[in-house]
Amino acid sequence: MEVTANMQFFIAGIIQGSIQGTSVFDQNYRQVIKSVLAQTFPECTIVCPVENHPSSVDYPTEKAASVFHEHVRIVTESTALIVYLPEASMGSSIEMWEARRAGVPIVSITPMLTNWVVRILSDRICDSLDDFGGFVGSGGLSALIEDRSG
Repeated sequence: MEVTANMQFFIAGIIQGSIQGTSVFDQNYRQVIKSVLAQTFPECTIVCPVENHPSSVDYPTEKAASVFHEHVRIVTESTALIVYLPEASMGSSIEMWEARRAGVPIVSITPMLTNWVVRILSDRICDSLDDFGGFVGSGGLSALIEDRSG
């Protein structure tokens, strides 16, 4: 597949999950995903919501809604959605649903292999970040994108 500069990947994934309050999950997984994508798609844009809005858990409701809706719009215009789910994430499931409706390929990185939302919405399920790295490195993501666009 030809790698083009207009390819865009959106990194979705757990931020709060079921945590109450304003604490968040460790977001280091985003750097790993960005690194894997950059190795195979060096010219592409990688959209990371946490990087763009690091304090979003503190946003007032109106601003949080605006940012979320903007992210969903970006997801639907992306080349692929990469979603990291060590456990359920309500926001990520909505992004996955909207990506599916828009025909955007979805790669989930999760140990939740029997979760019905993951199973029905994902084009590929990787059970770990290492598995994701192997999938992308072996050309799997490129093939998935090509199959979807072809």
